[in-house]
Amino acid sequence: MITVAAEPQPIVLNIDRTALVIIDMQRDFLEPGGFGETLGNNVSLLKAAVAPLKAMLAGARDAGMLVIHTREGHRPDLSDAPPAKIERGSPSKRIGDPGPMGRILIRGEPGHDIIEELYPIDGEPVIDKPGKGAFYQTDLQLMLQNCGIENLIVCGVTTEVCVNTTVREANDRGYRCVVLSDCCASYFPEFHEMGLKMIKAQGGIFGWVTGSEQMLAGLAAATAPSKKYAQGSGS
Repeated sequence: MITVAAEPQPIVLNIDRTALVIIDMQRDFLEPGGFGETLGNNVSLLKAAVAPLKAMLAGARDAGMLVIHTREGHRPDLSDAPPAKIERGSPSKRIGDPGPMGRILIRGEPGHDIIEELYPIDGEPVIDKPGKGAFYQTDLQLMLQNCGIENLIVCGVTTEVCVNTTVREANDRGYRCVVLSDCCASYFPEFHEMGLKMIKAQGGIFGWVTGSEQMLAGLAAATAPSKKYAQGSGS
């Protein structure tokens, strides 16, 4: 069990029943030429989340925590992409159009994949989702139930869209969610700030908000006794 400083109040987590969920850290959202840029966004703003999330990912792996990655995207024939989603707005390229990293937001294309710095290792599940929320039309809940997970540490992009949607879905399903503020990002800094405020408002109506340093400190405190024992037993 670890106690983590958070808002609106500290939270106690059983790390054996906690999963790190990394939302949509894909090339199509973070790199030039992808879907994010076709919408007219400055994709470099999302890079702020990469370094702290890389540290958090390493800490979760060291602690033996379940790590789950998600990717938003569609089938090559676009049969799972609603016309309203494809036709919305005035992007320079629409979902399915060819781009510098392959077809925009299409599963199997280079742009759909996760950035190298946060790439999954063997044994880390990757959830491919057609919508904003990670529970919609996926087997995420089945996976969490089978692994006995009760708490989710949620990170990724963008704060106000896919992260917020996933947290709200999880909250309705009874999961306790902790969002790491510096491990999330948005193309709009004001949306990032407001998205976090929405989660922790009214006594934590959707969950808790903290930083990666606080979460890593909690993990370090929890794993220190076992590491000390392991070192002592080998002497």
